[in-house]
Amino acid sequence: MTSEDRRKDAREKIALGGLIVKAGLRGANKAFLLGVLLEASTHAPGSTEHLRLEAKGKTAFGDNQEIKK
Repeated sequence: MTSEDRRKDAREKIALGGLIVKAGLRGANKAFLLGVLLEASTHAPGSTEHLRLEAKGKTAFGDNQEIKK
C-alpha cells in the first residue's frame, strides 16, 4: 500500500466516523453500532427499507442531493 493509498484510506475512515457523530451516536456502544450496521447491510439496495433509510439520511444532510459514496 502506497502512502497515497494510506492517506485516502484514512480520509475515508474519518468521513465514516463523522457520520456516527452526525447521527448522534458518538457515545454509543461499539457492539451496538456494529449491530446496527450489520442489520442495515441486510437490506438490498433499492428495497423499500433501503430507500426509506437513504431518504432519512439525505434529510439529515439537509438536502435531497445524491450522497457521495
